[in-house]
Amino acid sequence: MTPPPVRLAVLVSGGGTNLLALLDALADSGVARVARVVSSRADADALERARQRGVPATVLSHPADAAEVITSLGDAELVVLAGYLKRVPPAAVARFALRMINIHPALLPAFGGPGMYGRRVHQRVLASGAAISGATVHYVDEEYDRGPIIAQWPVPVRPGDTPDTLAARVLKVEHRLLPLVALELAQRGVPRTPLRLYADDIGFRAASEATVTLAQNEGTRERGKGEA
Repeated sequence: MTPPPVRLAVLVSGGGTNLLALLDALADSGVARVARVVSSRADADALERARQRGVPATVLSHPADAAEVITSLGDAELVVLAGYLKRVPPAAVARFALRMINIHPALLPAFGGPGMYGRRVHQRVLASGAAISGATVHYVDEEYDRGPIIAQWPVPVRPGDTPDTLAARVLKVEHRLLPLVALELAQRGVPRTPLRLYADDIGFRAASEATVTLAQNEGTRERGKGEA
């Protein structure tokens, strides 16, 4: 008997483009589905995106209230932070340990931590002189952007980049990476031990599996085991 799709709850705070990417990717999936959307803000455009797709959406009255957060997530088997800008209360993190993931617009552990979100991240990347940026999906723990990394996808920093041009390039990768990781975790039954995935031309493989090709965006490629 085929198991039912893994139920996802998506936490949002803003426009919801990563939510839309998830909804599009999972629209015909028998593996996972977005079961509910929870916002920290009543004016988040992501709420309307959810309603247009017929997904139940709620707004948190007090995002720092662990009991309210836990209740709002209901029976979710996997919680996805997609542009969620509030710190998840520790009790809620504990309740969904290794079942709560976040997308960050840089290659962690660099350019993460309190206050590092949105345009600020790309400003910091450019100021550092880094040649590569990218997107990271990681497990959520009690600290901002410090949970174990699940998967990363690099994006080159080009000469003449501005925070806005770099942000746009990274966002395209986010829209691909987050649904792929969510689907991979769902297909693996949302493992209760940390999973590190490496990208190839087909999808993702776990760190314990064979060496894979990391297909970078913008036509560049690198090879290696354990490099993301």
